[in-house]
Amino acid sequence: MATARASVFFPCPAEQVFSAVTDLSQTGWRSDLAGVEVLDEARFVERTKSGYATHFVITACAPPRLWALRMENGNLFGSWCGRFAPERGGTRLDCVERAQAKRWWMRPFVLWYLRRQQRRYLEDLRERLSEMQPKPR
Repeated sequence: MATARASVFFPCPAEQVFSAVTDLSQTGWRSDLAGVEVLDEARFVERTKSGYATHFVITACAPPRLWALRMENGNLFGSWCGRFAPERGGTRLDCVERAQAKRWWMRPFVLWYLRRQQRRYLEDLRERLSEMQPKPR
């Protein structure tokens, strides 16, 4: 199973970062998604702009410290875990994503794919959080 890790500091309170990540009704900031369909309190489906679906199950939720998910689509399955730690002047988000390809020939590409998706997600999140900050007068 491939594992991608990222640790990013955001100059925002943990509650704000956690809320941006977990609010499934506000996903327009995600540059890769067309939308999210919430199935129930623990399950949702993300659809890319090309229509590809990834199914998620929330496996742990401890606001504003932890959000963990199980994920699966036609190509891979795995997990995502975000830990939100207050630091001086903001929050550190540590993400760990693990995935395994369903097809043997895709295995060499999984880590590259995870890192690319993680980088895009965190860039989008940084932009979203900067938009949520009060503007100086």
